[in-house]
Amino acid sequence: MADEKVIIGSETAHQLNGILTIPKEINGLFPAVVLVHGSGPSNMDEKIGNVYPFKDLAVGLSEKGIAVLRYDKRTFVYGKEMRSDSTLSVKEECIDDAILAADLLRRDSRIDSNKIFIIGHSLGGMLAPRIDAEGGYFAGIIIMGGSPRKFEDILMDQNNEVLNSLNKFLKGIARKQIAALSSKFENIYNLSDEDAKSTKVLGKHVRAYYFKEMGEHPSTNYLRALNKPLFILQGEKDFHLSVQKDFNGYKKILEDKPNVSYKLYPNLNHAFMPSVYGEIRKAKKEYKVSQHVDRQVIYDIADWIFQQGDLDKSVKNKKDKV
Repeated sequence: MADEKVIIGSETAHQLNGILTIPKEINGLFPAVVLVHGSGPSNMDEKIGNVYPFKDLAVGLSEKGIAVLRYDKRTFVYGKEMRSDSTLSVKEECIDDAILAADLLRRDSRIDSNKIFIIGHSLGGMLAPRIDAEGGYFAGIIIMGGSPRKFEDILMDQNNEVLNSLNKFLKGIARKQIAALSSKFENIYNLSDEDAKSTKVLGKHVRAYYFKEMGEHPSTNYLRALNKPLFILQGEKDFHLSVQKDFNGYKKILEDKPNVSYKLYPNLNHAFMPSVYGEIRKAKKEYKVSQHVDRQVIYDIADWIFQQGDLDKSVKNKKDKV
């Protein structure tokens, strides 16, 4: 395989460094994937602590004959500038750049433009159906550790999970803070866009408009309208999400659709690596342990991609030799 440096949005005001990982030379065109990050600033490897999920996916999938495009997230490169932007939404943070990444792949003569997929992780998985609908036009969608719920509902569940793990003294303090945050979230959709842009809900910079804009484009709407192949994966020990509310939530929404595949992985966490501590309050410690994306996850994604249509046999055979 070869790593080639690329620029996402080369003609825009927010150019992003990226890497296109290309499999070894073979006859025929490659299928390809665009990797879309989870929440928060993140580099092209989606580094968190001492784990690098996107680098693992790029190496593993390219070994299987699939080209992989990853890039620095816009908030990672332009975070200081974007923090002061009261109009910031997931469109500027994630969606626009993912569409530009897909366009870059379509212009590459080595890539089969009819076999470009999106892999969205966490928030990226939640947004993947919207990215597809708003211009990604992918051959299929892979959601890793995503959710059909609203982002603020997930954050409140995470806060309450931490609350339940605290001692009596800290629990009293935290309960008041969480109640105040819940009140802010409950009022978001009563605000006008202008009021939402001036109302801060998290820290010094995150405004209500960020959540309002996302919540007014619920993933459930895009999922129900989706007829293309969809693969939903979650780790059973993912303490950021709920198997019942998220993984099974997808199943409930999409129960009548024949185009959807699911897989729940025992003992894997949100990064699709073996669970270490298994508690959200120990998340930082969890990701400080150097690990890699479970190989079975990579095999399953590759197999699923190759099942979508009659891909070049020389590419398909290659993946079985690795």
